[in-house]
Amino acid sequence: MSKITTELLLERAVPRSTRLRKIETLNLSKLQLKTGDLDPRLFSRLRHLQKLDLSDNLLDKFPNSLTLPDLRVLNCNNNKLEDVTALKQFPLLEELTYENNVYLTLNDDYKVMFLLQNLRLLNGKDITKLANHVRRVNSRKLTSKVTAHWEKFFRDQLPEKHTAEQAKSIKKKFLKSVQTNVVYGPSSLSEFTRWRVKMIAEEFLAYSLGLELNSDTEPEEKTDENEEESTESPREAAEDVAQVVHIYDPLVTVTPSKRKRNNSKSSPGNKRSKSQANTEEEAEDVSAEPLHFLQCHSKGNSREDFKTQLWSCVFEPVLDSGARKDPIVSSSRTVATCGGESVCLIDCETGTVLKKYKVATEEFFSVAWTTLTMVISDSRKKAHNILAAAGRRGIVKLIHVAADFCYGEIKAHKKPIATVCFSPAQETHLFTASYDKRIALWDIGIPDCDYNFKASQLLVLEAASIPLRIALVPTCPEQYLLAGCEDGCFAWNIKLDKGQKSRPFEAIFQFPDDESMTTSHRVDGLAFLNDDVVVSKSSKPGCIYLWSWSRSFDAKGKGCQRTMSAVILAELEWSTTDMSYLTLSTCPAKEYVFCGDEKGSVWMYNLSNYTTAWGSPKGKRSERRISPTQILKWPELRVNGEQPPEILVNNVVADPAFTYLVVLTSVNITAIWKKS
Repeated sequence: MSKITTELLLERAVPRSTRLRKIETLNLSKLQLKTGDLDPRLFSRLRHLQKLDLSDNLLDKFPNSLTLPDLRVLNCNNNKLEDVTALKQFPLLEELTYENNVYLTLNDDYKVMFLLQNLRLLNGKDITKLANHVRRVNSRKLTSKVTAHWEKFFRDQLPEKHTAEQAKSIKKKFLKSVQTNVVYGPSSLSEFTRWRVKMIAEEFLAYSLGLELNSDTEPEEKTDENEEESTESPREAAEDVAQVVHIYDPLVTVTPSKRKRNNSKSSPGNKRSKSQANTEEEAEDVSAEPLHFLQCHSKGNSREDFKTQLWSCVFEPVLDSGARKDPIVSSSRTVATCGGESVCLIDCETGTVLKKYKVATEEFFSVAWTTLTMVISDSRKKAHNILAAAGRRGIVKLIHVAADFCYGEIKAHKKPIATVCFSPAQETHLFTASYDKRIALWDIGIPDCDYNFKASQLLVLEAASIPLRIALVPTCPEQYLLAGCEDGCFAWNIKLDKGQKSRPFEAIFQFPDDESMTTSHRVDGLAFLNDDVVVSKSSKPGCIYLWSWSRSFDAKGKGCQRTMSAVILAELEWSTTDMSYLTLSTCPAKEYVFCGDEKGSVWMYNLSNYTTAWGSPKGKRSERRISPTQILKWPELRVNGEQPPEILVNNVVADPAFTYLVVLTSVNITAIWKKS
């Protein structure tokens, strides 16, 4: 027998009532109620009920036909709810709370935001702006992706005159495929995305093709076709992502022998890379497999664009909340890449372009991440990842990725910006290195809940030539900065307690050049391998230097613009090309150095056997050049039956755990490798 009776409802009304139809507020908390106790026939008599408290009960779901047409406020805290979709029967609901329902997740929050068009408060938070984004922007982006998926993979499979059985079959295949392959937003919302994708796909099939629509599917929110969106705003995110060409598969064939080398079944003791250069000693094979080859920075989304240069990529930091953290790997698998007029966010595992930001008049050269603790609308603080992107226009774009919003820009320089980086010690401090031969330090501030922010210039470092690469010294990131420039390698004192806002360089480093030492050479690659070891190129062709910061820089010396000899620890054997701007990177946690070459190959150096010796006070220089541990050869790709033109590797970056390797090329192809 049900615990709920007419007498109980009248008694628990606030204030008490004599008739069910007069009750506007009802408190049914702490009654040990289960789903079966909510009798639809009895509740249908509560025609004017506006506020209902069902907190502290044992409800696992809502019956589908409670019929409360005027319900505005619902409290379901401390229950055992597993699903929220039945709440769509309360279309006038404005306030909803369901905290401490352990089975509900962020995905359920997004579901109710979409289903309840009048919802303003969810668990005490004002969700008006976010809900509008979910109903409008999110729906529009997913609709675009679903439509593109049909056009690309399924349209030609359905005959113009088809039978009911053919329609049923193609519908089943399409629904399965679209839920698997259409991805949008962070991985933490994948369940919501699949739910919406299925809903949109069924609507598409029903309204566009006349295929049967499931009766329990909720219609999609109609979007305002005239809603304005800035061409420079990330809110264009996925409008053109459907044009991304996954070159690796199925449009491209990779020569089987090229892949077989990484699947060798030989014993570990005999395992050797067949792609590495001829070296004096054999080295291990890291067994990296090509996952994806993407063409996602095309100008005008042209599949014929093999001219756009790709320049910079950085993996997204993992937030403490784990919003973008994949449980399988220990670091983020989301990478930001830039080149041409666009910046892309790519899921390395799936090869999905999660977001794409475009500025039609820009050519992006560099991207950098920082994590800011921002105050959200209810005065609580929360960490969010912010992406800075800059390039030819000398302007820094600031993008709040989770909100899909470019919230501001800094007009940093009058000439192009070659590279940017954030300070690891001060999350709002951004360095911009420009073709105006200056490196500027900015405080980008922290945006408030309305994205108001104030940026200020803190410092200007004067360089003798164009700075190409910059790196903060790990042991003192608030005091010294290194820069590889067109005419040498320089160091500056960046400590802010010094009164001088504009500063000349404090030191220039000499490197071996044939039989002598020289300061005059282009340094187009610069990174720290650990707290002390610097990796730089190119003093001379075919060579990458490793040198000690602490033993090279004399901090006790007086005066500026001093010449110091770099204390060389080792030389890495590299390509003999004289091609410039093929930069290098490091993976400090795994003690690896990576550098691409003029043939599309990636040279990898595992230096874990050397770093201990280099770190000792009397560490000696390695007498002979260190050969690469392995060289990953560029596969024989064919796009539309043809091989791409000459491929230069402009940049190659591994995630902190060295799970993925992202390779950026001169031919608008992003290659993603995964370590086996």
